[in-house]
Amino acid sequence: LAGAGGDEQPVAPWKPPVEDVFQAAARRQASARPAGLGKRLAARLIDTVVLAGVTAVAAVPLGVKAIDHVNDKIDEAKLSGETVTVWLLDGTTSTYLGIVLAVLLLFGVVYEALPTAKWGRTLGKKLLGLEVRDIEAHEPPSFGAALRRWLVYSVPGLLAVGVVGVAWCLFDRPWHQCWHDKAAGTFVAG
Repeated sequence: LAGAGGDEQPVAPWKPPVEDVFQAAARRQASARPAGLGKRLAARLIDTVVLAGVTAVAAVPLGVKAIDHVNDKIDEAKLSGETVTVWLLDGTTSTYLGIVLAVLLLFGVVYEALPTAKWGRTLGKKLLGLEVRDIEAHEPPSFGAALRRWLVYSVPGLLAVGVVGVAWCLFDRPWHQCWHDKAAGTFVAG
């Protein structure tokens, strides 16, 4: 049998896996320590600058149009000679504001939720060596958890209540979770 059939490939001997999957999981869990607050703040600042830059691309031209629209309304009211209430938020300006908020939220999902679900990190976290991990499995969170994390961070942040949620990590033990981490069941590992 060994010499019969010259077309067959020789059988390669079995090799054990290069790395034991159980040891790899144990190492991954051992390295999952909560990140330092300074690194987290720096990563958040980088991510905020990127997000604000993209949002500004939409906000600046629409903001200029909104200011021109309001100034035209004020000039028209002055020329009428009557006491008139000029609303700053009307159909035109609220449409512009809605577009800016939509850009902010949609780009936030693309920039924050998708990379967090896929790799466990955004650009800022990658630059500083941080990862978002599920609190139970120590793996990157699911897309639903990453989306929930982003929404709980961004929506209260737009209302200025988010400062309390972010500062929450200063007092939370042992994982230093902010509100958005608690809502998603995640923590930031460093």
